[in-house]
Order: sequence, then structure tokens, then C-alpha cells
Amino acid sequence: MPLKIVKDDIRKIKCDAIVVFCDGNFAPLDKIGREIHKAAGSELAEFCKKLGSAKAGEARVTPAFNLDCEYVIHAVAPGQKSANAERELRSAYLESLKLSRECQCARVAIALSSASANYPSDKMLRVARDVIVDFLADHEMTVSLASADKAVCKIDKRLQSDIQSFITNNYSTKSAASPIDKERREDFARYSRKQDDEAGNVVWGKNYSMAQAGLGADYSANQSIADIGMLLDSSRLDNMLKNMDKGFRDTLFYYIDKKGLSDVECYKRSNVDKKTFSKIKCNADYRPSKVTAVSFAVGLHLDMIETEHLLSTAGMCLSHSSKFDVIIEYFITSGTYETIFDVNEVLYQFDQSLLGV
Repeated sequence: MPLKIVKDDIRKIKCDAIVVFCDGNFAPLDKIGREIHKAAGSELAEFCKKLGSAKAGEARVTPAFNLDCEYVIHAVAPGQKSANAERELRSAYLESLKLSRECQCARVAIALSSASANYPSDKMLRVARDVIVDFLADHEMTVSLASADKAVCKIDKRLQSDIQSFITNNYSTKSAASPIDKERREDFARYSRKQDDEAGNVVWGKNYSMAQAGLGADYSANQSIADIGMLLDSSRLDNMLKNMDKGFRDTLFYYIDKKGLSDVECYKRSNVDKKTFSKIKCNADYRPSKVTAVSFAVGLHLDMIETEHLLSTAGMCLSHSSKFDVIIEYFITSGTYETIFDVNEVLYQFDQSLLGV
């Protein structure tokens, strides 16, 4: 893992191999393929002539020559009027991934183009996704699907309408104070209010007296209020540090166990690579990015309370001032997704960051 959808020129993606669709004689079928051949240089075309021919659904590998990668994998697209187009397309993806693995490629970029694959754009991504996700379930590899065409990531009109309505009703450009900030302000307010208890001792907040703070009854009555406040704050801070909540790593593993998943199942479902997961596992103080933290929440199918709990351990929360956050909240509260890739397709349509690492 992971599987990424990238809105970029495939030649700019850092990878070990580029997969491009072609005809049975390994000639490019669209503009993307022609640009790849041009960037690779005339040697690529000459090498392809030596490959002979192949059937739809097969794939061959060649050197990348002048491209900034090691290999070009040529996947033979279905025929324009093929009765077995979906089966041939699935085979082309699978054979390309197998060749990538045989070449020990860790990162693969695939040009996602309905024109080159002779397949409807609104169905192509789902076929690619199914094949790639099944393959990655048993292999460690990062696969990037490159396309600037939103048509290949078309979502159901009713779903899009529901999400748009949810965004309209919940999205606000005015940032509300986070619960953490609100709590801190309340703490500061309690400390700033001097109160007297029944015995006449100065107390700060609702639960702190000088005795409770460890100052002793004979503490100088002439000591300044500011000094007392500093000592009380220090005492409360020491107590808080001794009773800190568990961090992100421990909380994440609590939910992994709660869901009955293995480590591998967790990071694959969350579209997170093994390297990042290992860093989290080996470092109790690891602080993930927000996208990574949310990826785990979605991958583990946490509910809203569990998601807020997990994010809070990394000092984060979901906000209605972020369209990304509102979309995530929609899926978590509605539960209308099977895998993290269902969520990513919607995020892609709304030009938001995608989940995964």
C-alpha cells in the first residue's frame, strides 16, 4: 500500500515503472502514450518493434531510456468493440502489476485514460481500483493512478447531491474555537478568579486549596498572590503530567484490538504504507499528519466519538471550517462507505487531499 489518485503528469511522478496502454503492436493509443514515447526517446519505439505482438490483456516491459524511471510497462488495451473488454482490462492491470513485482518495483505509476484503454471513463477507475487493491492485499507496493480527468472518478449523482447538501449545511468559513482551546480558556479563567473557602484559605479554581497544592498551613500570609498562583499552577501541572492520557500510538492500537484486526489489515485498510505504520508502532511519541490520523479512523470504521478520541490524542479535531473535515464527518456519521477508496473518490471530486500515505 497505498493506492493514490494523482492529478499530475505521469512523467512527473516519482516511480520505478510507468504503465501505459498500447495496441497489440505496442504503439501508444492516445496523447499520454505518445508523450511518454517522445520523452523516452526513439530508442523506446525501436525496442518495442522487437517485442512483436501481443493479445489484449497482456503486458510487456521495456527499459525507460530517457524517462526518469527504470521501466515502461506496456499494457495491451481491449479492442474497441471487444465483447470481453472488462475481463481484458482487468488482465492488463494485473499483468502490469505482476511484471512490476518481478522487476522489484516499489512504486508504480499508471496512466488512467479511458481513451487509451478503450473503456468507459465512468467505469474505468472502479475496475482499476478493484484489481489493484486485491493485488496490494498480498504485496507491498505504492501505486499511483495518474489522471487530470475527473470523469474517470465519477461518483453517483445522488451521493454527490447528499454530500453537497451536507457541506452546504455544515461548512462555515468562520473558524470556531476548538474544544481544546475552549477548555484551556476555562482553566485560565478559573485560575484568575480568587475565591475563599469555608476556612478562609485562598483557593484557585474549584478544587485547589493551598493545602491541596502542598503549600502547608504555615505558608507566609505575606506571600504575593502571584507567587501562590505560580506554585498552584506548577502543582496542577505536575499532577496533569503524571496522569496524561494515552498518546496516538497506544490509542490507535487500542482500536485495532477492539476491531479485531491485525497490524497488516489495519494499515492496508487505512491506505497507509508499511514504513509509516512501523514508525508509529516503534515511537510512542510519534505525531502523524492529520490526513494520516483520519486515514486510520476511516480505515478502522470508527464512529464519530471514536474518531474524535483518536484525533484528540494527536492534538487534532474535525472542524466545520474545513471542507475536507466536513466530507470526512459525512462519511463517518452516515457510514455510507465500504472502503477508504470510496471516500477518496469523493474527496477527489471535491478537490480535497486524499486519504493514505
